[in-house]
Amino acid sequence: MDQYIVIGAGIFGASTAYHLAKTGAEVTVIDRKDQGQATEAAAGIVCPWLSQRRNKAWYKLVKTGAAFYPGLISELEEAGEIQTGYVRAGAISLHTDREKLLEMKERAVTRREEAPEIGEIRLLDPIETRSLFPPLAEEYGAVYVSGAARIQGHALRDALLRSAKRLGAKVVYGDARLVLEGKKVAGAEANGNFYKADKAVITAGAWIQELMQSIGVDFRSKDLKAQIVHMELPETRTDNWPVIMPPGSQYIVPFEDGRIVAGATYENFTHFDLRVTAGGVHEILEKALSVAPGLADSTILETKVGFRPYTPESTPVAGELPGFENIWIGNGLGATGLTAGPYLGSELARLALGEEPLMDLSLYRVERALG
Repeated sequence: MDQYIVIGAGIFGASTAYHLAKTGAEVTVIDRKDQGQATEAAAGIVCPWLSQRRNKAWYKLVKTGAAFYPGLISELEEAGEIQTGYVRAGAISLHTDREKLLEMKERAVTRREEAPEIGEIRLLDPIETRSLFPPLAEEYGAVYVSGAARIQGHALRDALLRSAKRLGAKVVYGDARLVLEGKKVAGAEANGNFYKADKAVITAGAWIQELMQSIGVDFRSKDLKAQIVHMELPETRTDNWPVIMPPGSQYIVPFEDGRIVAGATYENFTHFDLRVTAGGVHEILEKALSVAPGLADSTILETKVGFRPYTPESTPVAGELPGFENIWIGNGLGATGLTAGPYLGSELARLALGEEPLMDLSLYRVERALG
């Protein structure tokens, strides 16, 4: 049986390791535990069906990723993982223009033909909308979809890693460096130890450039900083409140025990600046309170910072590294890491195992991200 190394244990790498371990493969996961890992900071939304983005490669991936979730969660729960961080609480997409809402509903109904997991679709008037999320402003109507879910990234990652370990995988925390014999992977070094491997999978997120440069590869990616504000509504049951998708790029995600998460900023070229900034928090709160003024009396608990990896044209890459033998890369999921990461990790595992992927991955070739 081949030996595998997975470098990077965000949601992408954790899923890859889990799906490799399921086959009985010998798997070692190495992660540097960098501060600002996107999965650690993320409050995820699985609701790609209402998007107006015209990137067909992106939509195909996130639609498939959303469909993959119910089976994966059921599998993890059967293995004893009850804290997956995944809850199908539904989502409401807001607008003040009824015509825009009708267009949105029509788009969702059309897409449901190929994505039945969307579930129920309803047009809500402002009163119905506020009944589902009371802090909202009075002028918003919404389109409700029952199949949408919220995710705590760190909880799902940990569930995948625990499951992989039960299946025999080892998890090592340290700074990994690939060891090659010519252009073929021989293993990796971390913490002064050598880990032999026949195959390596690189899912190092926003920090991939440094690792690739060490083997002479110019990998074109950039990190986008995201600040995310966590609030608490005292003595309020928010467990079953739906995800809020306002017009624009912001979101509001309710969790248990009155916790409400709002975000996120999109900040270029920060060079992994981990600071929580006044401007970032102001941007988030200004937009959140304009949509949901009822959050004004909430308690600010914390602000998290994460770095999302983006590859050219904002389309992810997944596949074998050209010019090398037995090295696979997955990167560039950006803001949709929690939607597509678990599915694409399973596909990356299939590629590394020498199996045919279930989806045509030609749109996501690694060559697109190489200089």
